[in-house]
Amino acid sequence: MKSKAHIKTHPLHPILVAFPIAFFIGAFIFDFLSLATTNLSFWQTGYYLSIAGITGALLAAVPGAVDYFFTVPPNSSAKKRATKHALINLLNVFLFGFAVYYRGTEAASTYVILTIEGIGVILLSIAGWLGGTLVHRNQIGIDHRYAQAGKWKESYFEQSSGKIEVATIDELKVNGLKLLHVAGKRIALGRTEKGYVAFDDHCTHKGGSLADGVLMCNTIHCPWHGSHFDVETGKVKAGPAKQPIATYQVAEQDGKVFLLL
Repeated sequence: MKSKAHIKTHPLHPILVAFPIAFFIGAFIFDFLSLATTNLSFWQTGYYLSIAGITGALLAAVPGAVDYFFTVPPNSSAKKRATKHALINLLNVFLFGFAVYYRGTEAASTYVILTIEGIGVILLSIAGWLGGTLVHRNQIGIDHRYAQAGKWKESYFEQSSGKIEVATIDELKVNGLKLLHVAGKRIALGRTEKGYVAFDDHCTHKGGSLADGVLMCNTIHCPWHGSHFDVETGKVKAGPAKQPIATYQVAEQDGKVFLLL
């Protein structure tokens, strides 16, 4: 899904995370060199790299938090993965922060600091693995489009029931999609050759966003694992999903599209 924290559709979080990763690993390497060579300049470099890593990690966490709360689909495997990713990174920042504090104490031991930083680097690798999976498997931050789909569309509505105006007749091209937030509920609005349809944005397999999928031949294709659903009946046309998705009534009137709840 398209990132909410981006510059010209390029997500900010992946841009920023490269810096703390390099700084934290660099701090561990230079502290190890300090122990191996007894060179004080390596020790000082490790200290400053740790400070830079903590600062960079906190900066990268800002767009990461924006995407966590507003981009990652709720109640999905990606949300669980993103939670682990965030918690591990926070723990890593705490470890390096403690190592920086510990350096200034009289009882400071290079071996202890290297152990703490080594654990931090391992955690950093695990968090990086999870982050990569979020991008490459769950497609978080990816604004992928297909022929005639148009740009990503998303709207919010406070009304939770009744007849809700959600689009104009010509807002979407055939096979186009739009994500609706209706009183906190995520509903995908699509346009087929027959007209407008509406269905749950939540794939029943792992919770992927169907509004971020591909709509063709009256079928929505989940972008995560390829499940296919009939957009009129909600029935599964191809797995791995086994449960159907909910569908909603849509009415077209006076050049406008209404969702009936």
